[in-house]
Amino acid sequence: MSIHILLVSNDAALVPLIETELRYEGYQFTVKKDGASGLIAIRELQPDLVILDFSLPMLSGLEICRRLRSTQQEIPIILLDHIQGSHCAIALDSGADDYVTRPISVEELVARVRLHLRRWHRDNPEALVFRDLKLDLQTREVYRGNRLIELTPKEFELLVYLISHPRQVLSRDLLIENVWGYDFIGESNVLHVYIRYLRVKLEANRESRLIHTIRGVGYVLRETFTKQPALVR
Repeated sequence: MSIHILLVSNDAALVPLIETELRYEGYQFTVKKDGASGLIAIRELQPDLVILDFSLPMLSGLEICRRLRSTQQEIPIILLDHIQGSHCAIALDSGADDYVTRPISVEELVARVRLHLRRWHRDNPEALVFRDLKLDLQTREVYRGNRLIELTPKEFELLVYLISHPRQVLSRDLLIENVWGYDFIGESNVLHVYIRYLRVKLEANRESRLIHTIRGVGYVLRETFTKQPALVR
């Protein structure tokens, strides 16, 4: 149930850098080196987002955009180009959701990936996703990568609120009010206890921490940062 991203590019220098960053973010990742095999992969794999080179053997990234939009496929598409801005208007008019030119900051590209995935899942709210964490609001299933996690109803409600406000510091009072109710009169440490329950379950396979404590304030759902930015020219 992890997020699946398809990269269609024959750039031998760029592909491994993008792959490293996206796998570090917890995404499932597939690479195709020409437009024809890329279009087939889109139809067969149904990825959550596609990154396309503008110029590709056999079928251009622009033509792939046009074909996908002509069949009403609304998958998010990021188009990469080697020429600064020259094809931006035609790329967006052909159905690309974003247009990125060299020099490419891989960290910026990954940030754009996260942005478009958030927008997609906001407009399709049957699922909430943050990095490799996915909550299905219809089945109430929770996945960390491909691992199914069993949560109690209250744990699920708390995680829904956290994942609905990614990278936002949420006060203890705000979490108590929105998850337990404004008139809650239970144990004062109930939030701390449930945060601990969630951490144990979300990190059972030694995954990176997602729920962080902000001393004296509350909690935030965000990445664990350990890497320096990379720039591809």
